Amino acid sequence: MFLNKINSLSEAGKISEKSRVLFVNDGSKDKTWDIITSLAEQDSRYCGICISRNMGHQNALLAGLMEAKDKCDITISIDCDGQDDINSMEEMVNEYLGGCEIVYGVRSSRKKDTFFKRTTAQGFYKLMSSMGVETIYNHADYRLISSKVLNEFANFEEVNIFLRGMIPLVGFRSTSVFYERKERIAGESHYPLKKMLALAFGGITSLSVKPIRLITAFGTVVALLSFIGIIWSVIVALIGESVAGWASLTSILCFLGGVQLISLGIIGEYVGKIYLETKKRPRFIISERTDKE
Repeated sequence: MFLNKINSLSEAGKISEKSRVLFVNDGSKDKTWDIITSLAEQDSRYCGICISRNMGHQNALLAGLMEAKDKCDITISIDCDGQDDINSMEEMVNEYLGGCEIVYGVRSSRKKDTFFKRTTAQGFYKLMSSMGVETIYNHADYRLISSKVLNEFANFEEVNIFLRGMIPLVGFRSTSVFYERKERIAGESHYPLKKMLALAFGGITSLSVKPIRLITAFGTVVALLSFIGIIWSVIVALIGESVAGWASLTSILCFLGGVQLISLGIIGEYVGKIYLETKKRPRFIISERTDKE
């Protein structure tokens, strides 16, 4: 499938005949790496790298991009589930030849998604936007990136990465190509709601400080209301109309206690990310390559 697309683009003179397909094995425990090495032995246009352990989707994708950046003029990243339309690659290459350094593959619609999946996905992008994270709506990780952009992106050294929000930060001329997403060839999605929420929260806390500012604003409002409440309680006590009651006091204490715990949790998330960044651990370790050169 991929080789057919490479051949057609090569015959049209749009890409080099030396173009290759690079597979990234994210530390899988099945026979994925055996299949990749077998393909590489059968055809030199296939190559692959194996991550030493499962480092997560974003780090695995980054590993592939960094592996390829010095060996090509452009890269096109795509998931292996077969849902992204490879025919859009030709339009991506056309946009690159027209002067764009980044071309985003964007879903034209979500008609095939369930109501729940569609609603949560749309909520994901809206949440990211409201938190100040720049993303391309309905774009995942199917994109063309030139080596010029990748060389600049290599200077982004943070450990906590969210490529969908980081790539737009690099700048350069960009555009989008729209396509209809297909059904999965096999297997199940590895991005259920839990992982989607984790991805969103990780992206927000990696690229935006807006949650901290929201806490500050909310804390200011609560402090103001509390100050007004103190004045009111003093006035009521002075005029002798105060009524002892535990319900109101308990409600206020529970409310303030909940606000404080949530605030500490969000602040703790940022502190944890700072902790990981200061360690400067490698984002991925490549244990094997099919290409020994």
